[in-house]
Amino acid sequence: MRPKIVIAGGTGFIGRYLAKWYAPTHEVVILSRQQPAAGNNAFQEFTVRENMRLVQWDGKSAGEWVKELDGAEMVINLAGKSVNCRYTKKNKQEIFDSRTNASKAIAQAIREVVTPPKLWVNAASATIYRHATDRPQDEFTGEMHNDFSVQVCKLWEKTFFEERTPFTRKVALRMAITLGPGGVMVPFLNLVKFGLGGRQGSGSQMFSWVHIDDVCRVIDFVKQHDELEGVFNVAAPGAVTNAEFMRLLRQVTGHKIGLPAYEWMLKVGAIFIGTETELILKSRWVKPSRLTNEGFTFRYPGLQQAMEAIIRQLPRKQYHLF
Repeated sequence: MRPKIVIAGGTGFIGRYLAKWYAPTHEVVILSRQQPAAGNNAFQEFTVRENMRLVQWDGKSAGEWVKELDGAEMVINLAGKSVNCRYTKKNKQEIFDSRTNASKAIAQAIREVVTPPKLWVNAASATIYRHATDRPQDEFTGEMHNDFSVQVCKLWEKTFFEERTPFTRKVALRMAITLGPGGVMVPFLNLVKFGLGGRQGSGSQMFSWVHIDDVCRVIDFVKQHDELEGVFNVAAPGAVTNAEFMRLLRQVTGHKIGLPAYEWMLKVGAIFIGTETELILKSRWVKPSRLTNEGFTFRYPGLQQAMEAIIRQLPRKQYHLF
C-alpha cells in the first residue's frame, strides 16, 4: 500500500502543487470545503488525478473525513480564509476563525484515530515579523509588532502548538510569498502584460519569496528528519526589493516598459478591488536560519533563476498580449 498524505485546504495554489508533487509516490487525500474552481489562484482548472481523492470537510468539526487521518504518514494543514480582502470586522473574524477552527479540528481528529499521523505540518506566514528594512528577521532574533496580520499569525501558531498531540510531531512553516506557475504570479504577470509592471510604492520595501518546488522540498526535508520540530522560516536566502522584483519580472518576460504604481494609487485601487495595501507595501525581509543550519539547500536561492524556471512552464499568452 502507498503511504497516505492528507492535505487540508488543499485546493488552493500550494495545495494543488503539493498534491501533484506527492501523487506519484503516495495516496493523497485533499480535504476541501468546496469544489476547486479554475479561478482559484491557478492558470488552469484543478483536476483530481490518479492517487488523489477529494474529501469534504467543513474546516471546523468532526465528520467522515476524520478516518482519513488514521494511519496517514503526514497531514498538511493549509486551511484558512485568504487575507487578500478588505480588513472589515467580519472579514477579520473569519480570517482568525478559519485558521484556529481548522487547527483545532485536525488536532481533535489526530487524538481520535487509532494510528495518528507521524507528522503534522501546519502552514504559517513569514508576515509574522515586523516591517523590516534594516535587517532580515529569522527564527532566533526576529521581532514581531502587533498589527492585524501579525496578530493573525501569532494566534495561528499559538493554537497549533497548544493543541495536544503526543504521538504526532509538529512543524510550523512560516512561508514567504510563494512563487510558481499560479498563485501570486497571476496578478504580477497581468501587470507586466499591460505595461504596469513598475515598482509599487517606493519600491524599497523588501520582498521575501520562495519557489513552490522548494516549499515541497522543505516538507520532504522535515518529513525525513524525525528530530526536527517547531518553527521554520521558508524563504529563499535571496530576498530583493520590490523594485528589483518587478525589474527582474519585466526582464524575464521581455517587457521593457513598466509604469510605477505610487502609494496613493495603490490605496485607491485597493478599495476598488477589495484588498489592502499592506499586502504590497509591507517590507518582508525573512532569513531561513533554521533550515540552513540544519543543512537544507535551496534549489532556487536566487530570484532570476526561479522566475526563469516559472516562465518556461507557461504559455506566452500568460505574460504577453500577443
